[in-house]
Amino acid sequence: MEKSKVGVIGVGYLGKFHAQKYAAMAEVELVGVADASPEMARQVAESTGCQPFADYRQLLAQVQAVSVVVPTTLHHQVAGDCLRAGVDVMLEKPMTVTVAEADELIALAAARKLILQVGHLERFNPAILAMEEHLTTPMFIESHRIHVFKNRALDVDVVLDLMIHDIDIILTIVKSPLVTIHTVGLPVVTQTTDIANARLIFANGCTANVTVSRISRDNLRRIRIFQPRSFIAVDYGKKELTVIRQLPETDAEGMPRQEIVSSCYIEQDALALELRDFVANVRNRTTPRVAGEEGRRALEVATEIIAQIKAHAERHWAQLEG
Repeated sequence: MEKSKVGVIGVGYLGKFHAQKYAAMAEVELVGVADASPEMARQVAESTGCQPFADYRQLLAQVQAVSVVVPTTLHHQVAGDCLRAGVDVMLEKPMTVTVAEADELIALAAARKLILQVGHLERFNPAILAMEEHLTTPMFIESHRIHVFKNRALDVDVVLDLMIHDIDIILTIVKSPLVTIHTVGLPVVTQTTDIANARLIFANGCTANVTVSRISRDNLRRIRIFQPRSFIAVDYGKKELTVIRQLPETDAEGMPRQEIVSSCYIEQDALALELRDFVANVRNRTTPRVAGEEGRRALEVATEIIAQIKAHAERHWAQLEG
């Protein structure tokens, strides 16, 4: 089959990896990369064997699909330009800054019958993919995403930067409406929230406790899921899955026996899996694993969490001033 013509808009820290993955795909022709920094575009283009563009709009006439990996505040504008040009879009998370912007992109893609996929990378973490067959009825979920401070992605707070990954995973695995959100969070080293906790309570009684920080001394990314007669743990970073099941028989002391199975998928590349899925959707006109609607759903919960944290902070300062 003819190769799919693809480009990348924004080739900073993450975008350059998009370019590298596309360049390695036999079914893809990486036509070009665009960046606000001509030098950055030139360097990545040289390393991946494609053409550099200073203006992404010049790239659009030459491609069928693009990855949009620009700062979040530019997602709506750039992805909108791509869709209006008839180009399928892989849009990095968070989808947009506001839910209204997300709705506009979803409507635009639907009207033009274009692919709009959102880059919730953890959906393609091989341990998460392997976890799916073990899910029954999650009733308590504990998630921690703790990162050392890095001087990037500071245009959004930690909820949109990090927590939205976990929100997306939790909304996907809990098959029940979200009814209540309780939050706490505060800025520490930036002007936006740097550490936060959210308790999500669903209609079926499932509760998810989600903690994120981008100001820690160590990195930790894990989720633990408790459900009737089994426990599931995923270490995102190590790509490890552990499943503990309660067996029907008991031991000599009358305690239930357990089956413990651990698996590691470190050799699999989540970004390559995600971009291969995008390319397959572009070629076959199939619905993405993480379509615009899923990106919007996670964004809506994230913005509610941000609004609650902001309201709590305003009440706190009002009390202190009073």
